[in-house]
Amino acid sequence: MINTQVIQVGDVKVGNALPFALFGGMNVLESRDLAMKVAEHYCNVTQKLGIPFVFKASFDKANRSSINSYRGPGMEAGLRIFEEIKNTFKVPLITDVHEPHQAAPVAEVVDIIQLPAFLARQTDLVVAMAKTDAVINVKKPQFLAPHEMRHIIKKFAEAGNQKVILCERGSSFGYNNLVVDMLGMDDMKRMAPVMFDATHALQRPGGRADSADGRRAQAAELARSGLALGLAGLFIEAHPNPDEALCDGPCALPLSKLEQYLEQMKAVDELIKSLKPLDTSAT
Repeated sequence: MINTQVIQVGDVKVGNALPFALFGGMNVLESRDLAMKVAEHYCNVTQKLGIPFVFKASFDKANRSSINSYRGPGMEAGLRIFEEIKNTFKVPLITDVHEPHQAAPVAEVVDIIQLPAFLARQTDLVVAMAKTDAVINVKKPQFLAPHEMRHIIKKFAEAGNQKVILCERGSSFGYNNLVVDMLGMDDMKRMAPVMFDATHALQRPGGRADSADGRRAQAAELARSGLALGLAGLFIEAHPNPDEALCDGPCALPLSKLEQYLEQMKAVDELIKSLKPLDTSAT
């Protein structure tokens, strides 16, 4: 049976049966000015389309393929940028943490703290995040089966936090490739509200030798397919010039295409959630 939990994030409600929410922004904070530009564009588009919105960016990409790759401005500088975005645009925020000591100070500024896929089984990090009482977004590891996500949810609950959202971002399919298990994502809907990271699911990990490649041209097809399951929302990254982005550019949408992209996604979500549930059992 579908999980009907509704998680409140500021004025945004996240739930599998509700109109889809958007966690969107940029992969990593590249500069204060660019972050403000991207946040403003997302806010304008989502307000126009009536889509509940949470702004996303990372202050540190701690798991880059190369030690020479850009990581971000760091926590202190990143939180200052987040505070300015929040105060200027009155929008909730989501960002990821990588170490237990980051959880509390980050939760003082952002509304949702994200558990990265590669770190999703790190108990000390889970406990530190749970203790903040912030809403949690858990990226499903590429190496875990969908049904194993119940163990991570239970770990958060036993640490005192039941405000957990799950986020699908693809599963490893051999070397340097990801696929999305649609039936597995549907199974996760029975555990918690489910977001679909339709941009990172386009990755070809290690496809550029020292960084990830991607399949931006299929961004719309993948997101439409995910929303056909009836999800809580989408996780989408965009950039004014994706080919010049400092991280995961091959997966990012061109910022100029965001509005027409979201128009389609809203239409799919509204259609799917207007249909009555269909019982295909033999009994």
